[in-house]
Amino acid sequence: MKIKDFASKYQIQPDTVRYYEKVSLLNPVRQENNYRDFDEDCEKQIQLIIVLKQLGFTIKEIQQLLILREDPALSAECKDKTVSLLDRKIMNLEERIRFYQQALKVVQAIKELASEVKYSENIEDIERLVLSLFQEDLGGAK
Repeated sequence: MKIKDFASKYQIQPDTVRYYEKVSLLNPVRQENNYRDFDEDCEKQIQLIIVLKQLGFTIKEIQQLLILREDPALSAECKDKTVSLLDRKIMNLEERIRFYQQALKVVQAIKELASEVKYSENIEDIERLVLSLFQEDLGGAK
């Protein structure tokens, strides 16, 4: 698959694909005419990259994970750093889950208040709920 089709399929820019290749996250096969050919391995790799980015991993963190994946005989120090990274990501995800659980409750409460005929009388309660969610997010859920 050519870069334009590959990028389009995964809803990313061709420049992003080129960048991922530059930092060794993707390794397309080069054809005789020097065109990139994105095969099934590249598709699996981009899917992994997309999911890890959605989970909040940086490019450097993804590189670290992929190094461990590519070379399981790496040092104990490298493995320890990776485990530490994953521990931090787990804590961050747990914080986000708690935040979204609270957000869901707030949105449901706002829906209840908004659905009442006297919406204008409930505006202060609605604003209070939204502000409580804002404060919850600033309190460390980011």
